[in-house]
Amino acid sequence: MFVVLLHYLQPLAEIEAFLQEHREYLERQYAAGHFVASGPQVPRVGGVIIVRNLGRDALDVVLAQDPFYREGIAQYQIIEFAPNKFAAGAQRVLCGEN
Repeated sequence: MFVVLLHYLQPLAEIEAFLQEHREYLERQYAAGHFVASGPQVPRVGGVIIVRNLGRDALDVVLAQDPFYREGIAQYQIIEFAPNKFAAGAQRVLCGEN
């Protein structure tokens, strides 16, 4: 499992120009079962994506498809972790287990 932290490199006006395309990219990854949750950081200096069902090499390929990456308007910090303790019901949601 990974947490991906995005940090914007350009002003929000530049980010907004690619936001709809970025959201469409996110939807494709949710449909593929890779992304669990995502959203903007507060304050809005970047975003956060929680990822499952991908190895690191595959994640790099997926992130390269993000228009924010393609346009060079965000940088990515990738944190891999192995969750081993969960709130009730969270393991099924986060890890896709029944």
